[in-house]
Amino acid sequence: MRPLARLRRTGRRSRPRRFGRLRRFGPLAALGVAFAGQVAGAVGPDAGLLAASTAGGLGVEALLHHRHRRLSRVLSKARANVMVRHLIRDLLLVAGLMNLEPQGPGRHYLPLCYGLLLCYALYFACQGAVAKVRRSRALPVLTRNIDASALRLRPAPPALLARRPGVRLLATGLPATSGLTATALTGDGRWAGAGVALSVLLAGAGLAVLLAWLLPGRRPPGEAEVLAWFDAWLAAYRPTVGMYFSGGTSSAYQADMWLEPLAGLGGRAGLGGRGERPVIVLRERFMLQKLGPTDLPVVCVPKVAHLMRLEHSTLGVLLHPANSGKTSQVLRIPSIKHAFVNHGESDKLSSCNPYAKAYDEVWVAGPAARERYARAEVGVDDRDVVEIGRPQLAPIEAHAGPPAAGRPVTVLYAPTWEGWTDDPGNTSVILAGENLVRALLADPGVRLLYRPHPMTGSVDPRAAAADARIRRMVGGGGTAVAMPARTRRAFPARADGAERMLLQGAPEPGRAAAVAAEEAAREAAYWAGLGPREHRVVTGAGPSLYSCFNRADLLISDVSSVVSDFLASGKPYAVANTGGLSEDEFRAVFPTVRAATVLTPDARGVPALLEAVRDPSKDRLAGVRAELKEQLLGPADPPSPARFAAAVEALGARAAARGARVPGPRGETAVRVPGRDG
Repeated sequence: MRPLARLRRTGRRSRPRRFGRLRRFGPLAALGVAFAGQVAGAVGPDAGLLAASTAGGLGVEALLHHRHRRLSRVLSKARANVMVRHLIRDLLLVAGLMNLEPQGPGRHYLPLCYGLLLCYALYFACQGAVAKVRRSRALPVLTRNIDASALRLRPAPPALLARRPGVRLLATGLPATSGLTATALTGDGRWAGAGVALSVLLAGAGLAVLLAWLLPGRRPPGEAEVLAWFDAWLAAYRPTVGMYFSGGTSSAYQADMWLEPLAGLGGRAGLGGRGERPVIVLRERFMLQKLGPTDLPVVCVPKVAHLMRLEHSTLGVLLHPANSGKTSQVLRIPSIKHAFVNHGESDKLSSCNPYAKAYDEVWVAGPAARERYARAEVGVDDRDVVEIGRPQLAPIEAHAGPPAAGRPVTVLYAPTWEGWTDDPGNTSVILAGENLVRALLADPGVRLLYRPHPMTGSVDPRAAAADARIRRMVGGGGTAVAMPARTRRAFPARADGAERMLLQGAPEPGRAAAVAAEEAAREAAYWAGLGPREHRVVTGAGPSLYSCFNRADLLISDVSSVVSDFLASGKPYAVANTGGLSEDEFRAVFPTVRAATVLTPDARGVPALLEAVRDPSKDRLAGVRAELKEQLLGPADPPSPARFAAAVEALGARAAARGARVPGPRGETAVRVPGRDG
């Protein structure tokens, strides 16, 4: 029976894989069949086969653009983009028409060829016009939550013309292709002539519309005007503290965790009895939309030369949640004091990077991080280390005891990613993940939440493969629970950066609070729709990490900032040891493990761990967790938001004092307590 059961299980798993391959390669095979049919119909010649294959090819093109855009991008990289495919399709139609001619190909087909050439010439002209329009609308500074009406920005061109060249080609070329196909079936050349003429008219009209966006009255303001407007906004708003962020598409979470603490500074009294005036400074245009909901003013300054204009502003402090190649560019501004706040702390070497000594100060959560920098000897002076706690941990609820009788133990397995090195101890996903999940699922009194790091598998393919297997194991635990959709400001499909800048003007009062309330309602709806014993894979579209903390009775993770943050709850946690160290060595090397249950890759300790969660008398690490919490996160009084605000104020005062001593960028010596000198 066992071999048969194994065979059945294997069969059930192989079907989705075969279906996945069919979804990936089915359209490609259908496209190849359509072209092969066109060739056979043109050479045959066979008018029916030629027409049917052409229609089939157009259907596959529509499928590629609507359902398989990734495959379409792969074909484009292989120099088989939609323009090449459409050109081949039309040429095969013309070849078929010539072969279908009883007296042999005649000169009356030359106008059709010239018409097709004109269609493609207009297509390339449209491409050039699109590039010109995009360059004219690429403003030197983009903003969010700032009133940009003074710039007289206008909507972008229609998306069909400016953003979807493949669909545009198919739409304008469809009459020509249809006319050629009709001529192949009927032998009447008027169909082809009418189709080609209509395609020429459509392509010409599209080009005319695009050229209209280059007229003086419709062009956006020039670089000088936009920069002058930006300088005027800086002078009027008088920012005092900012967050600088640069990163890839999956790194926005690193900045998101500091949005609330930064926004909280605006309501606190600073020097002179005023609150801070925060601003967010980005470098990548796409990050404007990746950044989470906030009412804070956001500016994106892609070019270094324009970034240097901040030196002339009242900005005195910049906070840095991450290191990046572009960080060194803003560090060149001497009038601004820079503090590295990181996006999480752990015992990994990345939490005491030598790059940290480039900043004026390094802000950490508690004494443990200070000691970590001292041990690492990376050049960070202990006098520049400031303990501020973790102001973003306020939403984490304190431990309320073991789960009630009859209620399952909710376990959150939140491993980190593999990192930039090949150290097997970075992530437990590869060596221990499946064993841990298997052991947890074997206990009927466990509900498992699996929340992998968003960058899992980005470096090591083994991590991606293990993550996929774990998702399949966990995902079979119940029906899918959809997270209610976020209510986002609707942008037209054509909207580009300039148009979004206009639409994302000054926010309505209380919008951030409304968004927070909506997010809380979404998360509550998610958990309410999840059965008490249903397992779930929680991804970026699901509840936040801290929301998962509040639902979990136990955390299993790796050596990462997730462990430090979870300590704020006081709940039990475990750390997987996959680096080959003994348990004593593991605890000695990584202080955050001192209050954790250490699990080996074979997951043998999972049953005893679950028993300690159910029975507090067997939880021998509760006191150690309380001590470690203060060492990692600092004291509870004064609260972390107050310490964070005090650190901002003190560093701002240092910037002001430096400005009073050192001549400014224009030679003046009168500098301000930034934004507070009235």
